[in-house]
Amino acid sequence: MESVSLLSTLPSLSSRPFSQPSLQFPTSRHPHVRVCCLSGGEQWQMRRRDLVGCVGTVVGLEMIATYGKFTKEAEAADLIQRRQRSEFQSNIKGTLDKAIRASPDLVPAILKLALNDAMTYDKATKSGGANGSIRLSPELSRPENSGLASALSLLEEAKKEIDSYSKGGPISYADLIQFAAQTAVKKTFLDAAIRKCGGNEDKGRTLYAAYGSNGQWGLFERQFGRSDSPDPDPEGRIPQWDKASVQDMKNKFSAIGLGPRQLAVMSAFLGPDQLETETLLASDKDVLPWVQKYQRSRETVSQTDYEVDLITTLTKLSTLGLQINYEAYTYPVQKVDFSKLKL
Repeated sequence: MESVSLLSTLPSLSSRPFSQPSLQFPTSRHPHVRVCCLSGGEQWQMRRRDLVGCVGTVVGLEMIATYGKFTKEAEAADLIQRRQRSEFQSNIKGTLDKAIRASPDLVPAILKLALNDAMTYDKATKSGGANGSIRLSPELSRPENSGLASALSLLEEAKKEIDSYSKGGPISYADLIQFAAQTAVKKTFLDAAIRKCGGNEDKGRTLYAAYGSNGQWGLFERQFGRSDSPDPDPEGRIPQWDKASVQDMKNKFSAIGLGPRQLAVMSAFLGPDQLETETLLASDKDVLPWVQKYQRSRETVSQTDYEVDLITTLTKLSTLGLQINYEAYTYPVQKVDFSKLKL
């Protein structure tokens, strides 16, 4: 096995003839590598820059080995954290699905709760957004949030169960509310598929699995790790949707960077009766084409145009102005001391 050859000591760094040294210094990380710093003849001269270059080569090899080991460890840790977050998120969805299925009448309120928590975002100050502040009574009691307390109570009960099995700390209200909206949206599409199958749940699930747009939720699900605001967001940032004109709604959506298309696709979030809301929105020439587009899409088997645009818009809304902690809900893995195992 080859080793790295290097002069360990030199009487002088001046240009004097030396006999070729025979000292060999093996390295544990590179036993198969030989670095040659010697000239071809029996008598040769070592200059300062030769020595520096030789030492640099060996040190570089050691640094590469160390960096490679660090990179592998970092990649392994990242995979572990991603698995932890994925498993926790899967459990959250199960808990929320069970809770929402037990209270289907609260789906419209859950959607509006998520919308109003996110719509407090202000582009000028980059404040507000889906930060869970709607859970605080001064904000929840505002006129625009009337009727949402029951939805929040349902989620608070679900949170207790989620926190009981979380290994990486309690789930934030900000995450809880947005993921509850995702669960509610999925339920509406699944229910529509079941209706199209004459009420047969098994066939409806098969239809939704085959033609639904479940794969479009990837970006939404990666935005997992929102922090809760300790204070209510400022008043006056959200209109009362049931009393607002279409122009008021357009102005609010425009203020956060969205347009008539996104307003139309979010019609189910604006009130308990989606068709009634769409009838109002259709009175505006800018929103009308999009309302018609999504109504036609809902008549199809897959509802692709409507579902994909809804997922895209909700994903954007739920992350406005937020910094996501991508290590949230992770936890140290207990190392096994194999020396203490009895075989």
